[in-house]
Amino acid sequence: MMGEKPSFYVIDDDSVLRSLIRGILSDAGFLYAGSAVNGEEGLKGCQDKSPTIVLLDINLPGSDGIDVLAALRRMRRPPRVVMVSGEATLPRVKSAMSLGACGFVVKPFTAAKLITAVENSLRQRDSPIS
Repeated sequence: MMGEKPSFYVIDDDSVLRSLIRGILSDAGFLYAGSAVNGEEGLKGCQDKSPTIVLLDINLPGSDGIDVLAALRRMRRPPRVVMVSGEATLPRVKSAMSLGACGFVVKPFTAAKLITAVENSLRQRDSPIS
């Protein structure tokens, strides 16, 4: 990766998972921008920090990750979003992808799978629906 390192932000209510994702991606050379335990806090953090990538859980307290995804995609400079969830039913995955998620990582995951999903999200072009 040339130039500035991509930054990432984690929105997940599981503190162990937030720490795990932070460690894996920091070790892989990505810059940690912050984390949040719920959608409202996560949206505010993403507006403040403007991360390149957001790792977003589908099941969040008080909100649905799909709704948070839609709000992230409406931001002036929307981040690339990789969904991270134990709930990987086909309708949920399709819903997330149709709203602009760049990837979907199923819990439990390996470090390699997470890094690959994030790297793949960076290769995707931001383009209108084709």
